[in-house]
Amino acid sequence: MLFLCSGSAASLLHATSSPPRSRAVGMSATKATGLSFLSPDAVERAKAGNPIEKVKLAKDGTTAFTSVYEYAAAIRAGSLTWEEVEKADLDTRLKWVGLLHRGKRTPGRFMMRLRTPNGIISSELMRFYADSVEPYGPDLGVVDITTRQNFQLRGIPLEDAGDVTDGLHARNQTAFQSALDNVRNLVGSPLAGIDDQEMVDTRHLCTVLSDLISLDPDTGTRGNPKWGNLPRKFNIAVSGSRDDFAHTHINDIGLEPCAHSETREMGFNVVIGGYMSIKRVAHSVEGDMWVPAQVQPVVDVSEAILRIFRDEGARGDRQKARLMWLIEEKGVEAFRDQVAAEAEAYGRGTVVQRAQPKPTGDFTRRELLGVHAQPQPGLSRVGVHVPAGRLSVAECRAIADLADAYSAGEIRATVEQNIILPNVADAEVPKLLAEPALNGGRLSVDPGNIVGHTVSCTGSQFCGLAMVETKANAEAVAKLLDERLVTPRPLRIHWTGCPNSCGQVQAADIGIMGGPAKKFDPESGKNKAVPGCNIFLGGTIGENAHLSLEPAVKGVPLEHDILVPKLEELIIEHFGGTPRPAPSAGAGGLLAKVKALFRRD
Repeated sequence: MLFLCSGSAASLLHATSSPPRSRAVGMSATKATGLSFLSPDAVERAKAGNPIEKVKLAKDGTTAFTSVYEYAAAIRAGSLTWEEVEKADLDTRLKWVGLLHRGKRTPGRFMMRLRTPNGIISSELMRFYADSVEPYGPDLGVVDITTRQNFQLRGIPLEDAGDVTDGLHARNQTAFQSALDNVRNLVGSPLAGIDDQEMVDTRHLCTVLSDLISLDPDTGTRGNPKWGNLPRKFNIAVSGSRDDFAHTHINDIGLEPCAHSETREMGFNVVIGGYMSIKRVAHSVEGDMWVPAQVQPVVDVSEAILRIFRDEGARGDRQKARLMWLIEEKGVEAFRDQVAAEAEAYGRGTVVQRAQPKPTGDFTRRELLGVHAQPQPGLSRVGVHVPAGRLSVAECRAIADLADAYSAGEIRATVEQNIILPNVADAEVPKLLAEPALNGGRLSVDPGNIVGHTVSCTGSQFCGLAMVETKANAEAVAKLLDERLVTPRPLRIHWTGCPNSCGQVQAADIGIMGGPAKKFDPESGKNKAVPGCNIFLGGTIGENAHLSLEPAVKGVPLEHDILVPKLEELIIEHFGGTPRPAPSAGAGGLLAKVKALFRRD
């Protein structure tokens, strides 16, 4: 099961053994509003707050839990057009059901952001994604894997949104509370349960936390108003090993596995406040908290932090409304004491201890792409590269077919925007690697050190904030660099279209951020503005992660004949790149003939 809790978690969240009800069978149950959970002081600050706060006061964001169906029905009936939908609903409140209007690039079309705890889906869901976007054509109807181990469906008109939502709920997934002032997707370890160096299996914890946010314990329906009116977005990551595949250092709450120094019980050190935005990028700080790696303590400390943030976080300047600003206002120690006292006051047996010493000794972060043995005898995981995280309808169905044939229908996403097929029988690996879907198209298992580690935000194709197109450029530039250079290790190149840094360029080896640039125009004899970028160098991930906060190079035109040579220079100088040896004409011709022969067969 992808979303439902079981055992102690089900009891904790009052879940049932059947899927949470969708609107079609249970959304008529009366729900509270997000506003009703705010403290009186928070309400007063919201009244004097920014325009988004006033939109939420005028009509609660959680009203979208039902209005999405009402709008869809009215548009289908011909009594309403999407242009007539209240602007605050169209551009703001519908984000509470995961619908983000792409009005600047594709008016009347929405991106639907899902909730995919720990990045795990089924082949059935992947086919449903394909079926959902296929009617909108190959230019609009695509699926993206995100840097939060999540999936986004593109091109959806409002009249179809209710049906897609019900289809997700019927398959035990939701898009509710996945955007704007809500807790975003719960990121966990993509190797959970199949890792010989695993410290904590993150799957169940991510599911429980996701349900805490998005499952109403009173009605059993999706959408939990208790957490439906935060001051700003909020990110949680649960790491399962020293690799930190979840990137805890750029999350508001990061749970880092660590054994207790005395009892050796496995638990989490809690880091807090990490985030990226247009005005500030902040590495998380040590919260000086440790809790056992069990459902109740993890929920209690997360709930305490969320409650404090919800009621005490800033509601004025949205650029100063993330959790880090509140931590700095209070001081780390005072914030830590408040969280510990509140979590313990819930009376559920949780005791928040001081942070424990981190693991020591040499450790190298492991590779996720390619074939790797699992601790389960006779089984392997196979990481598949998805260029720039973009999937066509046909590619979605091809992945679903591969999952059915080789991984019992299970598909896992990574924050690098790739997928993993787990539990593949070793005897079947050669057959999987020979599948047409992984050879000759965009998907591959061994894409190389440059192509395979390129990450990209949405870019200007769909996002109105992006200054440049990223996905197409990221894919093309990676191929050009791979043709020219060899690197001694995977080279992480991240693209982002604007300073919001959804592509997380500050965490990359090389980060490319859309920005202004000028190029000499021979006709006018002047420098003219052209699409360009700023280049960041030296971000790291995993243990002792480091963010590169300032660009090393500014104002580089995005044209490939200018950008690629500059990147070549930087890769050779900073990352040990060397020119790729040119293949001999004879060898190349023979290879082409062999490939042609196999294609005919």
